[in-house]
Amino acid sequence: MTSQKLYYTIGEVAGMFDVNTSLIRFWEQEFDIIKPKKNKKGNRLFTKNDIDNFHLIFHLVKERGFTLEGARKKIKQNREETMRSAEVVQSLKKIKAFLIELKDNL
Repeated sequence: MTSQKLYYTIGEVAGMFDVNTSLIRFWEQEFDIIKPKKNKKGNRLFTKNDIDNFHLIFHLVKERGFTLEGARKKIKQNREETMRSAEVVQSLKKIKAFLIELKDNL
């Protein structure tokens, strides 16, 4: 059983998406679904829910080419369908990576 962290730092979140921390801070300002906690020092602490929301935003903006306004509208209109679509894309990427690795090992 893998243990899952309750909170992730901004650096960890940026690393998950291979983006700069400035983009994470920007998306936090642009999307009200991102609500990190802040510790006494003012450092952002992101939850699993925030990470899921970042996956959704990343999928729409970086993978599907939505504008920020378009992404906000899509999330507001049909969040569940958009989440499912993003999950399917993630699954397909994992399968593709596995198949490429399998091919390279033949």
